[in-house]
Formats: sequence, structure tokens, C-alpha cells
Amino acid sequence: MTKADIVERIAEKMGCTKKEAIDYTESVFALMKSTLETGEKLKIAGFGNFEVKQKADRRGRNPQTGETITIEARRILTFKPSIILRNAINRNN
Repeated sequence: MTKADIVERIAEKMGCTKKEAIDYTESVFALMKSTLETGEKLKIAGFGNFEVKQKADRRGRNPQTGETITIEARRILTFKPSIILRNAINRNN
């Protein structure tokens, strides 16, 4: 599913124009993005939790040369689905 598909479904369900649906969708994504950029957790009841975690520096290896390198620290985004979402996904197997 793409953002365009989401916009189309929102327009159908809410009975609004595609332009309005685009505005709603962009607003929600912008809010989610700004929340995560600050490092704040994002919890959506019945869906799941998004969290930004810090990974420390670590040693790695260049597979072509075998040379040891340092992989720099970085922030990663994790998602943990809610029990409701997990159950819904597993029910449809």
C-alpha cells in the first residue's frame, strides 16, 4: 500500500475530496515525524509503539578487504505492534 492508496481510502471513507484527504494524511505523517525526530515515543492505541533508540559505536568488518572498521553510533526507529494488531494479523492466516 502506498501513500496514494491511503489518501484514496481516506477520501472514500470520509466522503471528502482527495485534496482534503492529502492534507489530512500529510498532517498526520508530519506530526508523527516531528514527534519521532525529538526522540519522543509515539504510541497509537490498538496499533503499536514507535520508538527511536540509540545504537552505540561497534566494530565491524569490510567484507571485501577483511579490514576492521568502526561503525558509528546512530539512531534507529523501532516498531512494536500492539497485541490487538498482532492478534488481527495472526487471525487472517
